[in-house]
Amino acid sequence: MFYNAYLFHHLNPLLVPFPLYSPPSFPPPSPIFIAEQTPEAPSILISSVPSDSRIPDTIMMMMHPKMMEMWPTMGSAIASFLFVWAMVKKYCPYQLRRQLEKYCHRITGSFYPYINITFDEYAGVGLKRSEAYNAVEAYLSTYISKSAKRLKAETVKDGSNMMLSMEQSGRVVDDFNGVKVWWIFRNLETPSRPEQEKRYYILSFHKRYRDVITGAYLEHVIRKGNEIRSRNRRMKLYTNSAGDRSISKRAMWSQIVFEHPATFETMALESDKKKDIIEDLETFSKSKEFYSRTGKAWKRGYLLYGPPGTGKSTMIAAMANYLNYDVYDLELTAVKDNVELRRLLIEIAEKSILVIEDIDCSLDLTGERKKVTAGMEEEEEEAAKAAVEGRRRVPNDEAGGDMSKVTLSGLLNFIDGLWSTCGSERLVVFTTNYVEKLDPALIRRGRMDKHIELSYCSFEGFKVFAKNYLGLEVHEIFKKVQHLMGEVKITPADMAENLMPTSPTDDPEKCLSRLVEALEEMMAEGTKNVATGK
Repeated sequence: MFYNAYLFHHLNPLLVPFPLYSPPSFPPPSPIFIAEQTPEAPSILISSVPSDSRIPDTIMMMMHPKMMEMWPTMGSAIASFLFVWAMVKKYCPYQLRRQLEKYCHRITGSFYPYINITFDEYAGVGLKRSEAYNAVEAYLSTYISKSAKRLKAETVKDGSNMMLSMEQSGRVVDDFNGVKVWWIFRNLETPSRPEQEKRYYILSFHKRYRDVITGAYLEHVIRKGNEIRSRNRRMKLYTNSAGDRSISKRAMWSQIVFEHPATFETMALESDKKKDIIEDLETFSKSKEFYSRTGKAWKRGYLLYGPPGTGKSTMIAAMANYLNYDVYDLELTAVKDNVELRRLLIEIAEKSILVIEDIDCSLDLTGERKKVTAGMEEEEEEAAKAAVEGRRRVPNDEAGGDMSKVTLSGLLNFIDGLWSTCGSERLVVFTTNYVEKLDPALIRRGRMDKHIELSYCSFEGFKVFAKNYLGLEVHEIFKKVQHLMGEVKITPADMAENLMPTSPTDDPEKCLSRLVEALEEMMAEGTKNVATGK
């Protein structure tokens, strides 16, 4: 009977195994995982058995001699069963086969002594990565180096530490207050469609410990896993890519490690404005209860506007480094339509900054919505309507040159509509060089809660540059620079370019002199333009 049960378990992976003998020193049979769930039938549990399984010597020694004589008969019976099952799979209707499997699982489940919990990588229909999966992955990284044999390594934080994770079919044994549990990692791929890859962890334990595992142990795993994630977290910079995506494809964003060095201390910004922005960010990050109490989504919009080269991108990097948030750089011209825009929003994680740079160039959102005059010709009327709707068309390379669009209404819903509540603790940042060209509905209070003007460099900003670039806090040339800056306007980008040493022989005085020359040239050019009426 023992041998029969063992062969039944290993030769028929389509049915749930039910070992009649399981000594304490042996791990449980290959666990069960959820393969599919439909409204018509309950979840189907399917076992997965390693290919290198063999009969334990302990079972061989326990077998009666007469049982050894029964092997040929049992082998023939098993072969017949497998043949019949293959015919059933080939010719039996799918619905009937599902019912047979369901009843088989119910019967065998009453004998199976182990419980299996599955942690899928994606929750729901695969739109959002599961926080429980992330916590389990981080938790197991502290144990797999002791028992798992196939590992993957990833650098964390500044690259000095390594985080280990399991590869396909990896197995880890954990002990919690004397209770032994098994963690198994599975990675299923569809050869024809690699994007449908499914990854999940399986927790297997004896049913007598159900209350302990589903209570204290799982709470312990999630808590420890989140602590490890927070300690080893590296900020990421995400971007979306152009191209046609099937509804099942999950890779909406590609990512790299975010290592921008900008901080508020290094920004050439007036101290009062800098303090105001920092206080606003701190208040937002600590206002979870306030947003919940007032019934508002935990998000905040920032509009950064000003001439080119005034530090809008640097401001975003400083905000991300201050809050330790990931950055999602959304390229609107690569978005196919409003549906894809919503899918991108769903996959944005919490504690993140969503950025749309130069929004006035991304869509046709420049200008207020105006009524179409009666005297306009048909083509002009159509063009005006398209501008009112915020319509834009861009070629879709992978879609064979088809045209695609995103509307203004779709973008507004993206910012503060119902779909914007799919997530929390997010900043939405727009940048533009020409704020007056944007539709007022896009930048009104409630969507863009805080408007920050980043203008030309002030003398206070110059002193920040001088300290960071040249290590100077006081110099005799500062007075001349202050006088010239009162006459002409210079952007922080131009200021940095002139103060940056370009050769080993450039000392601080030479860099300051170069800045003075640039300011004098700008002043002379401005005087010339005024004289010529330009």
